[in-house]
Amino acid sequence: MIDTRRLRTLRAVADHRTVTAAAAALHLTPSAVSQQLVALEHEVGHRLLERDGRGVRLTAVGRILLGHTNEVLAQLERAGADIAAYTAGTAGEVKVASFATAIGLVVAPAMDTLRDKEPGIQVRVLDAEGDQSLTMVLDGAVDVAVAVEYRGAPGEDDLRLFRIPLYSEPFDIVLPRDHPLAAVPDHDGEAAPAPERDAEMPPTPEHDARTAPVDTSPASTHDPRALPVDTPPTPERDTRTLPVDTPPTPERDTRTLPVDTPPTSERGTRTLSVADLSGEIWIGPYPGNPCHDVIALACEHAGFTPEFAHSSDDFSAVVALAAAGAGVAMVPRLALRGTDLSGVVIRPVPGPKRRVFAAVRRGAERHPLLIPLLHALQDAATALRQAPSM
Repeated sequence: MIDTRRLRTLRAVADHRTVTAAAAALHLTPSAVSQQLVALEHEVGHRLLERDGRGVRLTAVGRILLGHTNEVLAQLERAGADIAAYTAGTAGEVKVASFATAIGLVVAPAMDTLRDKEPGIQVRVLDAEGDQSLTMVLDGAVDVAVAVEYRGAPGEDDLRLFRIPLYSEPFDIVLPRDHPLAAVPDHDGEAAPAPERDAEMPPTPEHDARTAPVDTSPASTHDPRALPVDTPPTPERDTRTLPVDTPPTPERDTRTLPVDTPPTSERGTRTLSVADLSGEIWIGPYPGNPCHDVIALACEHAGFTPEFAHSSDDFSAVVALAAAGAGVAMVPRLALRGTDLSGVVIRPVPGPKRRVFAAVRRGAERHPLLIPLLHALQDAATALRQAPSM
């Protein structure tokens, strides 16, 4: 009989690529991790790891075992969730790791909802940027991650995680007021004025240019808020989806934010392309921040590599540097909320988007403490989408 604790250790080593990093994630000593791996190899009867430079990698047998490990651990999560549902009810602590903007936009509103509807659930929030939140979920440090899509992020088919799309938002170009592109005429031939604070993209009943775009792609064939069941999944019912008491309606699609069309010339915000910024000095987040990946990839597709002269993960600092004439930037639209824009001009840019999702360990989506929280996050994303203005 294989010890499941050793399987968790194997997965941690596979994720972190070194025994030392895996030990830190598991709150164990490196020698304890090594001992568990040796014991697991004896149980299996094969070598599971081999050296790879300064780290380690799985052998062929190790990769086979890891595939089964993900399924076994997910099933254990489901078993724990079912037992908790039967015995504990909805009272206890849930830990959430999220990046700063989403804490204000969806996590805090979700906590407010739970305070009224599920007072027995205590939510503890940790600020985690980049891929930290997903790593924390996989390592068991937190229960829920609110994260941004990035290159190399675990996909929807990853057996370790259960993902729930929340919203997506476009990026805007941030220019100093005296930048040549800030004075480029709009479609009506007049130069665009610099936006005033909190009024750079005023909403209309039909179109709020400061919100993010609607996802017009066809809906998936499964119900993204369907109640999970114990029966095996069928083509008509994907049991990996989030449980809910009522089916969704088109008005409650929480995956994206409006609006897909660019702001109009009446707003003085003519659309620019990423290619227009080739050769500019850039201000942006540090490498490793998912937004840095989005910006770098957009520039790569436009045929150039951005030159980052200034780096900050705080978008209010990025805007302040742009206002000081230090360079240009691309910032997620909702990150501009509440930021002083008096010294810059905002231009929409088609294409790049920041896609935000929640994630839990596969099988944990059934847990009675997590079901209300995941619904509350979706409801907060719905309210964000439906808000008349930012």
